[in-house]
Amino acid sequence: MYSRKGRTDSKFTSLRKAGRLDIVHECIEASLFLSHKIRRNVVFHALLSGPPSPPLHLKVDGATLRDVRPDEETWKDILKNVLSGKSHPGIGIDKSSFEALLKAKADESPIYVLEEGGKDIFEADIRENPVFVLGDHKGLPKRVKGFALRYGEKISLGKQLYLAASCINIVNYLLDRRAII
Repeated sequence: MYSRKGRTDSKFTSLRKAGRLDIVHECIEASLFLSHKIRRNVVFHALLSGPPSPPLHLKVDGATLRDVRPDEETWKDILKNVLSGKSHPGIGIDKSSFEALLKAKADESPIYVLEEGGKDIFEADIRENPVFVLGDHKGLPKRVKGFALRYGEKISLGKQLYLAASCINIVNYLLDRRAII
């Protein structure tokens, strides 16, 4: 997920006022949480591009994630702690750029860029170990989208525009139905 304004420090009182980190939280929740369990085979990446020191790569690894609940208050505390330099099991922060992360992922996985006007997801050949790229509530910046499309295929969930977290829920449902890991 590319977050255009997600804060890169812990100086905030709410996720919404932190450059819409509430959307990042919703996407983490959609990516990793099932009813009463965590998807251990999922890794969520967010590129935070807000002040004061972008970019910042947030990685949440379902295989090692511990001591979490899906509620916003829990994630506000976790993100504040991680962004202030403290550790949390399954969550990491580094200064990787979007471009470096995507290049590394493209070496090991097929890349799918979720964008309106792409090939319908039902017609796309989604291969094993897929990586899905999406933007926040404003979508992907043109430059970022162009870079991502050099490495991946543009796919769409249809004519309807969905919230980022809803896109992730739909993709997870389709992957579950197709038994794609």
